[in-house]
Amino acid sequence: MRKNTKFFISGAVLILIGITIGLIIASNFDLQTKGFSEDYQISKESQETLSKIGNAMAEVVQAVRPSVVNIYTTKKIRRQTIPFPFNDPFFRRFFDEEFGGLFDRQREFTQTSLGSGVIVDASGYILTNYHVIKGADEIKVKLYDKRVFDGTVIGYDAKTDVAVIKIKADNLRAIKWGDSDKLKVGETVIAIGNPYGLNLTVTSGIVSATGRANVGISDYEDFIQTDAPINPGNSGGPLVNVKGELIGINTAIFSTTGGYQGIGFAIPSNMARVVMDNLIKHKKVVRGWLGVTVQDIDPEMAKSINLKEIKGAVVTDVQEGSPAEKAGILRKDILISFDGREVEDSAHLRNLVVSTPPGKNVKIEIIRNGKTYTLTATVGELPSEQKVSVSESVLAGIHVEELTPRLRSQLNIPRRINGVIVSSIDSGSPAEGMLKQGDVIMEINNQKINNVKDFSKIASQTKGRAIIWFYRNGIVSYITLNVGQ
Repeated sequence: MRKNTKFFISGAVLILIGITIGLIIASNFDLQTKGFSEDYQISKESQETLSKIGNAMAEVVQAVRPSVVNIYTTKKIRRQTIPFPFNDPFFRRFFDEEFGGLFDRQREFTQTSLGSGVIVDASGYILTNYHVIKGADEIKVKLYDKRVFDGTVIGYDAKTDVAVIKIKADNLRAIKWGDSDKLKVGETVIAIGNPYGLNLTVTSGIVSATGRANVGISDYEDFIQTDAPINPGNSGGPLVNVKGELIGINTAIFSTTGGYQGIGFAIPSNMARVVMDNLIKHKKVVRGWLGVTVQDIDPEMAKSINLKEIKGAVVTDVQEGSPAEKAGILRKDILISFDGREVEDSAHLRNLVVSTPPGKNVKIEIIRNGKTYTLTATVGELPSEQKVSVSESVLAGIHVEELTPRLRSQLNIPRRINGVIVSSIDSGSPAEGMLKQGDVIMEINNQKINNVKDFSKIASQTKGRAIIWFYRNGIVSYITLNVGQ
């Protein structure tokens, strides 16, 4: 009897549980069905808020778009069409004469590329990236109103990746300049350009960071970092604030896949403007010079000298006769302020110095032996760039620069390799298709190349044939160049 009673009670409990679960499921289904059937209303306040934001963004874009241009470039390149192993230096050495110069035959190709630019002056000056117009034989500029004009290069600065071109046109609308020094992290920005050839594409985001350096894009870096999508073709286009003012020139993205990953970089407008003004007025960039070698401060050093913040730059060397030496700066001094601006690190100091006009007197605050001092220095002019091209020799069109510790580290070049690094090869150069950017020229005609001065001297004396030993991707090789090749 007890067993029957227990069985009955257990069954009743299970039935009740089943009914309860069923009611819950039915209730939820009814609520969901009811929710789907109701006409959900967006509040008037939400609509008005979003409409105001949308209208504001649209107004900024409408004001800026007439100043944005498409840049189309073409350049002719020559390439050897002889396959490996016939183009191998060892093979050429023994069989070149047998085949009557067959290995030197080249074919000409036309390479095209797309980019963006921004009109900064109604007289026709346009700001863009140097890499957009680098080596171009022809530049075409397409305006917002569909007009197309020939572009003329006024000047460029590879050190900052800035270039200025000009067109002859009427009724141009120049963009308004903004002050990039006043940018704040989190501020809304808009990028406009022509990614993948899609005319006047607009993207938006925020300022993710300012003062980005050591990115490896150019020699003088002070980038604005943004999450506004910047894709291939956006290069040279404007980055603007909510006032429609130019605060940056879109330059590059950081990507491990080749596509956009939320990190883009733009050259600050203040830096671009200084470079542009120099190129227009002087046809070159005149930079300030202090004459010190500096490094960042690490935590151990900061602790040893009781620095509250890891900021500033420590002097590791002072050049003889330099403005720094005349001002009394010594090795081991820590520079914490330059011309009224706090020094963040060595890269920041470098940018502050090079952007200061030569001849200007500046106050420099330093820490020496735990005490703070203020010195006065007269900024000098940075000595002419250690970069050279040779125009009247078999090495014509080869541009080289010093193999600095920074470039050695960046390109992973072993310490045993010395010479000068190839920065670019002009179209039509005898070395085109044989040497390339990043190669280290070690020796020319059995003469070692230790620096740019050596290269300039030897190259200017080399008229006919040149046997060049060079380093590339872990391998030392040689090539032979001839006049008319």
